[in-house]
Amino acid sequence: MDGRKGPLLVLEYPGGKGGGMNTKKYCEQVLDGVLEEFYTEVTKERDQVHFQQDNASCHVSKQMRKWFSDHDIPLLFHPPNSLDLLPIKRVWHKLKNIIRSLVPQPTTVDKLKSAVHSVWEQLDINDVNKHILSMPDHITAIYKVKGGHTWF
Repeated sequence: MDGRKGPLLVLEYPGGKGGGMNTKKYCEQVLDGVLEEFYTEVTKERDQVHFQQDNASCHVSKQMRKWFSDHDIPLLFHPPNSLDLLPIKRVWHKLKNIIRSLVPQPTTVDKLKSAVHSVWEQLDINDVNKHILSMPDHITAIYKVKGGHTWF
């Protein structure tokens, strides 16, 4: 099944010691509203939709699992240390390469955010689909190396 680009969020990190994304911020910024709305929209178009995320601590907490369960959003199992199974990582790589090639380079946070949104809108859905549709090859490669590193 072909993919679909969802809304792009620029997350606000809490900062300070241990200032990475936490469960509370992830819930506020991603799940409540944006993800829920997008999931509802996509399920009107497709019979079955699963959400995929990596195993970052803010994604796998009890609170997050409860949120997904309460909202009837099925999660796709994601093995630990398996970046090869996240098609979005390849899309981010392409987006970053385009941003790095911009002349002039964005020189402020606001200009960078604007550039990222612009590039996201311009990304061809065929590029996104290419990575989604390559997942069976990724899975086969991971099985062959018994969960080790692959060339993906």
